[in-house]
Amino acid sequence: MKDYITIIGGGLAGTEAAYQIAKRGIHVKLYEMKPIKFSPAHSNKNLAEIVCSNSFKSNLLTNACGLLKEELRRLDSLLIKIADETSVPAGQALAVDRDIFSRKVTKAIEENENIEVIHEEITDIEKMAEDGIVIIATGPLTSDGLAKHIQKLTSQDKLYFYDAAAPIIHKDSINFDIAFYGDRYQQEKKKEETIEEWKKRLEEEQETQSYINLPMNQEEYENFIKELINAEVVTLHDFEKREIFEGCMPIEIMVKRGIDTLRFGPLKPVGFDDPRTGRRPYAVVQLRQDDKQGSMYNMVGFQTNLKFGEQKRVFSMIPGLENAEFVKYGVMHRNTYINSTELLDETYNLKSNHNIYFAGQITGVEGYVESISSGMVAGLNAVAQYKVFGNIKQKDKIIFSEYTVIGSLAKYISTPNTKFQPMNANFGILPELEGKKIKDKKERYTKLAERSLENLKLN
Repeated sequence: MKDYITIIGGGLAGTEAAYQIAKRGIHVKLYEMKPIKFSPAHSNKNLAEIVCSNSFKSNLLTNACGLLKEELRRLDSLLIKIADETSVPAGQALAVDRDIFSRKVTKAIEENENIEVIHEEITDIEKMAEDGIVIIATGPLTSDGLAKHIQKLTSQDKLYFYDAAAPIIHKDSINFDIAFYGDRYQQEKKKEETIEEWKKRLEEEQETQSYINLPMNQEEYENFIKELINAEVVTLHDFEKREIFEGCMPIEIMVKRGIDTLRFGPLKPVGFDDPRTGRRPYAVVQLRQDDKQGSMYNMVGFQTNLKFGEQKRVFSMIPGLENAEFVKYGVMHRNTYINSTELLDETYNLKSNHNIYFAGQITGVEGYVESISSGMVAGLNAVAQYKVFGNIKQKDKIIFSEYTVIGSLAKYISTPNTKFQPMNANFGILPELEGKKIKDKKERYTKLAERSLENLKLN
């Protein structure tokens, strides 16, 4: 067996796997095709580039993704550590400065003496896996050449769905005569406050608030919806046959489900009062800080496939964005994933070839933190297999308890399911609590989190 482990893909899952292997004294050859070749959505040369959103979601233990982050912190995840170090204000969520995050991950990987980074596109895995262990962590934007080889390797005739990213706006171009800072519920006027006291508190607290909010009245909202419904989209190859993941549903598709869909979704006004009127707006568009300096803001929930000119025209109708300057327009791109429920076991190991592991969103785990989790599991099991000279048996495998989010995700993607779709971390995939059912959701989630952390151990 080769004296190193091969990882293909330098994204979140690949770099986490590389770190976990290297810290255990095993050499890693990490292949990343950038900057020789870029995917349609990537634009910089660094490892662990974040594309869709800068948010790693909630930090609360009563949120499944928050619990997953805590599990990873306790297991010494490199990427969660760097995410914590490069965080930007986002209320109860963990959001990062994308550029600093990817630069720090790249530095940590390139300076590790056990990791060799090779910039090259790989299109043939089987030769590498003949006498060595390979982890495929090429993500949802796997190159066409490698995707074709994976199709052949897995005997799958479909390996993709469509995903979308939201636009990013220069803060200086936002009209603060309309826009206001504030986190949901914390920004609302308290009953005991006078209007003057409330406005003074908002002014004093604005530097600590995570979101910029753009209120809309009913007429503004309905005019915006009308133009959004009729806006032109980019035509994609085989677009009519696409499968779109609900978590990144383009806003122009979401709005066609009904005129109030956005008001009960990403534009819901609950928890806000408009400082100009003292009343709840009809709808609210939220912008989340996207960089450390606070100069760029992401349009929350505005994943889109509209033509760039249409994005400028329609989104500038939102009060406060009439003069918006777009750092980056939203894009839609094809995401690749395999039917893991048939192909992989709970260690992300390919059943038909035990020298091959998959990790990241290509496995059907959806989300940044979930991808990191899969990279850790695949990396740890690659190490376990390496130590037994490739002859891994069930007793040698590192399988996390299904009571943990790490383990429940691994079980979800490896359990037969005829309606398999990419899955985020959520409490619904954890086993129910024993005994009497707890009706209070917060209390129930707290108990699930406590049980998870108690069971966070190997095998």
